[in-house]
Amino acid sequence: MKKFSIQLIALFFISFIAISCNKTTENANDDVENEGSHPKLILTKQGVDNIRKNLGNVPIFDKTLADTKAEVDAEIELGILVPIPKDLSGGYTHERHKKNFIIIQKAGVLFQILNDEKYANYVKDMLFAYAKLYPTLPVHPQTRSYARGKIFWQCLNDSNWLVYSAQAYDCVYDWLSKEERETLEKDLFIPFAKFISEGNPQFFNRVHNHSTWGNVAVGMIALVMDNDELLDNALNGLKTDNLNTGMRDNDGGFIKVEGLRLGFFGNLDEPFSPDGYYNEGPYYQRYAMYPFLIFAEALHNVKPELKIFEYKDGVLLKGVDALLNLSDADGDFFPLNDGQKGMSYYTAALVSAVDIAYKFGGENPELLSIAKKQDRVVLDDTGLAIAIGIKEGLEKPFTKKSVNLSDGKKGDEGGVGILRSDNLELVYKYASHGSSHGHYDKLSFSLHEKGNEVLQDYGLARFVNIEQKGGGNYLKENQTWAKQTIAHNTITVNEESHFEGKFEIGTKHHSDLYFYDDKNPNIQILSAAEVNAYPGTEMLRTLALIKDEDFERPFTIDLFKIKSDSKKQYDLPYYYLGHIMKTNFEFETYDQLNPLGKKNGYQHLWKEASGKPATDNTVFSWKNKDLFYTLTTASNANDELILARIGANDPEYNLRKEPSFIIRRKNTQNTTFASVIESHGSYSSVSELALNAYSSITNLKIVLDTEAYTAVEIITKKNTTKIFIISNKDNSTDKNHIIKIGNKEYNWKGSYYYK
Repeated sequence: MKKFSIQLIALFFISFIAISCNKTTENANDDVENEGSHPKLILTKQGVDNIRKNLGNVPIFDKTLADTKAEVDAEIELGILVPIPKDLSGGYTHERHKKNFIIIQKAGVLFQILNDEKYANYVKDMLFAYAKLYPTLPVHPQTRSYARGKIFWQCLNDSNWLVYSAQAYDCVYDWLSKEERETLEKDLFIPFAKFISEGNPQFFNRVHNHSTWGNVAVGMIALVMDNDELLDNALNGLKTDNLNTGMRDNDGGFIKVEGLRLGFFGNLDEPFSPDGYYNEGPYYQRYAMYPFLIFAEALHNVKPELKIFEYKDGVLLKGVDALLNLSDADGDFFPLNDGQKGMSYYTAALVSAVDIAYKFGGENPELLSIAKKQDRVVLDDTGLAIAIGIKEGLEKPFTKKSVNLSDGKKGDEGGVGILRSDNLELVYKYASHGSSHGHYDKLSFSLHEKGNEVLQDYGLARFVNIEQKGGGNYLKENQTWAKQTIAHNTITVNEESHFEGKFEIGTKHHSDLYFYDDKNPNIQILSAAEVNAYPGTEMLRTLALIKDEDFERPFTIDLFKIKSDSKKQYDLPYYYLGHIMKTNFEFETYDQLNPLGKKNGYQHLWKEASGKPATDNTVFSWKNKDLFYTLTTASNANDELILARIGANDPEYNLRKEPSFIIRRKNTQNTTFASVIESHGSYSSVSELALNAYSSITNLKIVLDTEAYTAVEIITKKNTTKIFIISNKDNSTDKNHIIKIGNKEYNWKGSYYYK
């Protein structure tokens, strides 16, 4: 009965809105000649008219509107709260000012759609409270940032405020008097825009997601005020001594990059590849997509001559598609570089991205299925288009397939590949460094199944917006652990991180694609090379996701070939999640734990146990959730097998205490690591029954390893033999190969062979 009453109230509310707004539209149309030019950024006059005409008939839009109204009404009841800034992220003043800019943007939208002056008055009162406060503010008292804001501890968050507040101002612009507008612009908006740009060129004149927010903030308010000078600064950067010089964050310093275009266009040119991949990684691509796309929509509406959605061959719209493909089965973004796990396409930034991409990208019906899962839309023209499409049943499933996304401005700086087969997703990173948010982990990978991590990438060391943990900001362990090479599933040489763990070296280099092939639905494969991470050492890693009838589910072949100019120590970790089931080697556990090393991330790993291979095959099995996994690797007699756990030298418990299995090969010059990772079987906690809990492999062997070719033989429990061969020197798809292994001859065309 209660549920039925709520539904009746909701239906009444939507019907009331529709009737009221239709009347408002009729009245507005009678007096259209007396109206001004606003709103014009995100909402437009025609768009508002279309929204009002459709209210009550577009369920997902109506639901979003009702939810937004309830949220804003609750804030209006609290009154205007504009405290003196003092806190880092997560603290009261930070969160209060953050809430303010989000709510006034929504209130402005409600005023336009519902024509209720309650919302315009709230926006006006809030803006005037800031206009009174802002001239009195020094820079923020917290000194952690390289560019301190006034309302927030960093200019980045001040820019967030202005991006949203500009939209609110646009919605009430014509409703305000000329004198009121002049006061707001003189005391608040112009000083605000100049502070985050001219007052902080080290923040504004860069290529970085921070600068994107700054450029867009200045650009959005410039469009509202028709201020050409501010708009030019936003689009092209400041005309200062730093002209044509970009500054990239270098963990406390900056590196100048000569000839780099600045401003909004520069931030479109440099970080995005032609495929829409953003070099900082999906976590920050998600964060940057909101300002990128919201400003693009505003430019489309106000400056259509710029043809912004066609810029760089439509890179912004490609960016949305790339981001969606960089998510797992549950919609969570893969945590490449600095990335917090759990961030997904359900975030508000991706709601707007999906809506904008649908409206301005040809109304791809696959995007409707994502929007339907998000279960809310933006309250503007783009959200209405989505709502109508869903209502008319036009959606099609967004099908994620294997994809190889290039990195770099020209697409020639490596990339990220996602291999997909059934429920398995393998993410292979062979990209550029990724600006200040990059990690030192060339040729690393992670493995996912059904939305769960099997072999993980650690992500970042940060508790975002949780005040108790460093004010919600990056912890020192992000540098000492998360960015270091040993924290990732890739080779570390001599316990030194790639590029010495130095930004100024790593940012100059990238890995290179050797070959990628997804044409065969049963074999998804990617191979990449790295020759700069360690001078004198060349690395070639090939990862293949193979579907074979002799295996229950697709399995992964991991072939890591190393050529060096001298003998070295190689550590190859696998950061598995779950509980060890069984190994085929004996290991010694330690009563007293010691760190695995002293620096470069090793100081954060407890050495819990170690052993030696029992045979020429090492088998390591574990259970994660309700599935079993087995890593089978071809062993050398002198390998050391290490069971480690994150958490050493972590007195404040800033790191997750997760396990790792490390294969260590000492005093070796040239070598190849060959492994197979299987997903198999299942366990039910209800029936307490384990099915197919053991590996399907009886033997894994490297049967050929020369400069030209590497071949791995797999023998299954069904007594079948599989052979996988890669051409190490010729990646041509047209090259014919003939080689003899033992008494058998193999011939094929292309860069690899599997049968």
